[in-house]
Amino acid sequence: MISSSQFSLDEMLADLDLLVSLESPSRDIERLTVHARALSGMMVRLLGKAPTLIDSPVGPHVHWKGGDETKVLILGHHDTVHPVGTLATIPFSIENGIARGPGVFDMKAGIVQALHAIAALPDSSHIEILLTADEEIGSKESRALLEERALACGAVLVLEPSADGGALKIGRKGTGTITVHLEGRASHAGLEPEKGINSLIELASLIPQITAIANEALGTTVTPTLASAGTADNVVPANTTCTVDIRVAVPEEKPRVEAEFAKLTVSNPEVKLSLSGGIGRPPMHESAAAELMPLAIAVAQAAGLAPLKGIVVGGGSDGNFTAAVGVQTLDGLGAVGGGAHGADEHVIVSTMAERAALLAGLCQELSSIAKRPPLGNVPAPR
Repeated sequence: MISSSQFSLDEMLADLDLLVSLESPSRDIERLTVHARALSGMMVRLLGKAPTLIDSPVGPHVHWKGGDETKVLILGHHDTVHPVGTLATIPFSIENGIARGPGVFDMKAGIVQALHAIAALPDSSHIEILLTADEEIGSKESRALLEERALACGAVLVLEPSADGGALKIGRKGTGTITVHLEGRASHAGLEPEKGINSLIELASLIPQITAIANEALGTTVTPTLASAGTADNVVPANTTCTVDIRVAVPEEKPRVEAEFAKLTVSNPEVKLSLSGGIGRPPMHESAAAELMPLAIAVAQAAGLAPLKGIVVGGGSDGNFTAAVGVQTLDGLGAVGGGAHGADEHVIVSTMAERAALLAGLCQELSSIAKRPPLGNVPAPR
């Protein structure tokens, strides 16, 4: 069993500094390409062979295979939510055992831990790594690829950050976004407001209809999050949009929620209502981790690590997709820290070697047993 003492924390932090210091915002193909090349160089140095950089309309996906008979897919992403320039205000830093910087927690520390974990294995021929370029924007360009590789390998370990100080994620809600578009008519707000059709007022009447679609008993949340209206403070707003975050725990809620949105009605017949988006990520049921979570607990115990727990969370990841096609999936194997997507994004440095040891041990165990067949139909969450 690989021990956390086998890892050089200084080397891991140097690699983390390199990745965080290369900004990689979603959709920024130029910066994502630079970041992918840095990952390629890191893989050559640590793993002895280069990955394939798979071009896509949103940037390159990084795909590394240890051999032709892989059994474990380590799944992650190298895009971040932070816009270009964040590094100038929140540079990579380490102070009092805490590493900070844009993307450090979600999920560049997880990537570094994974590469060092695989480098520590005496045999990595059964391991495959896929780091996509569009997870933070819905994985539309990578979904087919990651589902294909998950089915080919038979087990998926997801590098998303941990929860609750190191807990693994054994279930996730399905997620989606619907944007409500309202088109009225502009007019001068002071001289002739009666000639306008105020789309912002129409949104106000729609909000109660929208929030009523939620179902607390089934774990369905429907939350208006962003709104935009008008062009100037003295103009009746012709156009208004509202973005709504949706989370579903039960697969059957997806068609119901989308059907309820389609039934939204405006009080003013002159206002044009249209919708875009939908629920893109299916729920990840706990059954997907039913075999992998006990294995992780055993590995942690054998390696002398702190006891592990698994929890169900509201956020989605690419693990939702791999679980939905019937592949055993364990999520939250990345960094320990907090503040994902925010100014306080951080990683607890002392945990990095421990997480690398946990991932390495899981890979060793899964490499030594027969490849897992797909689970078949995944039941709906309770």
